[in-house]
Amino acid sequence: MISPPKPTGARRQSDSSQGAPKRANRTASNPAAKPVAQPGATEAAPTPLNGNLVATSASRLGLTVHDTPASVDIVTQQQMREQGYRTTTETAIGAAGVQAADLGGAPATFSMRGFTGSEVNVLYNGISIGTQDITGRIMETANLQQIEFLKGPSAIMSGLNAIGGSVNYVSNQPTTGPIKSELDGSIDSLGTYRTHFGSGGSTLVPGLDYRFDVSSSKVASFIDGDYQNLNNVSGQLNYRVNDAFKVFAAIDYKNDGGHAYWGTPLTTTGFSGPFSTHGVVSGSAVSTFDGSLIAPVTVDSRTLTTNYNVADNSVGATELWIRGGWEWSYGDAITVKNQTYDYGATRHWFDSETYAFDTGSSMIDRDRFFVSHKQQVVGDNIDVAWNSAFFGMENRFAGQLQVSRNDIQFSEEQNPNDYPFDSVAVVNPVAGLYTLTPEPGIRNKSLQTAAVSIEDQLKITPWLALMGGVRVEDTRLSSDGIDFGGTIPAGEPFTKNWTPVSYRAAVTVEPVKGLMFYGMHATAYDPAVAAIFSLTPGSSVDLTSSRIYETGVKVISDDKRMEATFSAYDIVRNNVYVMVTNLVATEAGEVHTKGIELAGAARPIENLKLWGNVAFTDAHYGAFDVWSGNIPSNIAPVIINAGASYTFTNWRWPVEIGGSVRHVGQRYLFEDDLTAMLPYTTVDLFAFVDIPGRDLWWQGLEKMRVGFRVRNLTNAVYAQFSDPGYPDQVYLGAPRTFELSASAKW
Repeated sequence: MISPPKPTGARRQSDSSQGAPKRANRTASNPAAKPVAQPGATEAAPTPLNGNLVATSASRLGLTVHDTPASVDIVTQQQMREQGYRTTTETAIGAAGVQAADLGGAPATFSMRGFTGSEVNVLYNGISIGTQDITGRIMETANLQQIEFLKGPSAIMSGLNAIGGSVNYVSNQPTTGPIKSELDGSIDSLGTYRTHFGSGGSTLVPGLDYRFDVSSSKVASFIDGDYQNLNNVSGQLNYRVNDAFKVFAAIDYKNDGGHAYWGTPLTTTGFSGPFSTHGVVSGSAVSTFDGSLIAPVTVDSRTLTTNYNVADNSVGATELWIRGGWEWSYGDAITVKNQTYDYGATRHWFDSETYAFDTGSSMIDRDRFFVSHKQQVVGDNIDVAWNSAFFGMENRFAGQLQVSRNDIQFSEEQNPNDYPFDSVAVVNPVAGLYTLTPEPGIRNKSLQTAAVSIEDQLKITPWLALMGGVRVEDTRLSSDGIDFGGTIPAGEPFTKNWTPVSYRAAVTVEPVKGLMFYGMHATAYDPAVAAIFSLTPGSSVDLTSSRIYETGVKVISDDKRMEATFSAYDIVRNNVYVMVTNLVATEAGEVHTKGIELAGAARPIENLKLWGNVAFTDAHYGAFDVWSGNIPSNIAPVIINAGASYTFTNWRWPVEIGGSVRHVGQRYLFEDDLTAMLPYTTVDLFAFVDIPGRDLWWQGLEKMRVGFRVRNLTNAVYAQFSDPGYPDQVYLGAPRTFELSASAKW
């Protein structure tokens, strides 16, 4: 077994990526810088499941989602507005089998196909800046054109850490044509507000198109005093020098700050008595601080909005993206793209993060922790696409050369900080102050990556195609540091090199137009014991290996009104390290996950929309002498989403009324499977009124939309997610809220 250091700042550099978002967060990362595609405005209207759109994070061959031999979900900006997805975390509802939560130490944590946190790559316009549990932030959706979910091991596209899949955020893109602008805002009963202005189109300079977005939001929590302020300004210019050559430049500035929710502590039914909740959690838990058993567990109804953090807590980040590049094409046969990018960020956490119920004193024991980041990522991607014929057979080829450097400095608390630091009452706790004088140690990590990847699709016949690809990567990690007292940490400095080779092979069969069957095999790699920037001199430096077998079918009706997908998969990840406690990791051998996913959407008549998806997942640890057969934390055996809406168009002002339902099955809080987060179901309702420009005070407006939404209609109390780094607290879902919104286009 591996015994990481005492839970000071160093604990963030000693945890496994499987099931430990918090412990790996803020000190672990891996950049596999990826290509930036420049998707412009879509000519054709999206099909019901967006199967006719291109997901550049799934393939560089220019294939639509329908033609790509993998499970890919796209959530468009239109869907974000219709379904009320305000943050990137909320968009997970629109993808089959995906969960997400804004954890205190790892915002925008995603879970799919049996893997969570740093095992799911999060990309920005195709570029990786490091593992999610370090770089993830609560992020507005107003500045995004679409979000792409690619399921399963996919290292050929995004390098290390793409075990469960990848999530790609695509920024709003310039469009060619008349300038179109929009203004929108909303406010809800918790105090969350959003404002956004966007504009794009062609300028007076021939060939010069632009897109500009600015947004400002306050995401208010149901937890007393917790909120996040989000501000974002982004823009991009595309200039067509001639029909064959164009250039672009883009900038994206983001700032967030406020107070984070770290979870609600579990208590015992004996303590809470008549205030014990039912249907939220069950089982037992182990205290973080003294290892005592907390049983049977419950969430005290008096604490559903209680904040256990110190009064002067703070979290925040500032990020700046600068990207530029060019594209040259030779007819439809050859396209060459180049993109250079620079990303800089600072982040900080200043909190009491752990809240453990003490069965002896009936108090909540707390800690203190401080960490900050300073990160810089630079890179360059060159992409080549070549469409040709091979002995009369249609052939598509794509290749990429990628180089990047990712430097990050961690400044971490190294105060002795005996645990627990203090204790507060379960009900109406006195917040207190941080009080400790930070004594940070410094850790510098640098990751240099060079990778070459190729893909090829050969159409043997008009209905049969073979597809394959390979990625060869050279990655070098360098580490050094100094402790608060001026001493050099044991084992520092050190370096480590990896040269993983990953691949994907697939076949597609389309016996009739619109009906496609596929089979696919792919591999992926990531560090075994922790996210790559969490590796320390005493930890294992081996890579895990993952593979997937997947088969499925995709169908789009001739009239493009109905679309459905089905997939079945089997994934094995070997050489996995897993947390046995919040401080001790051991090798589990493997995680084996298999499942099926089904999604469908239809517009059977002009005014009616129907959609739904269901995912069944069976994930277990194997070859593990501690918990073999256990289910990894946060993995739900079933997730169901469904929705419908109808638009009344025969009125002067069209009115759309709709709703959605989400069901998530039982999950476990930690790898020991002692604490169950029980199944939950939530229902949302919404209504839109479209006021045409003829009835508005300014005739320049195309239309104005006024919306009303009820979230969690039944006011269900439920456990939404957990951070296994805190095995005696749980993240609750938001209660019923009411939202009013308005938007205008001109």
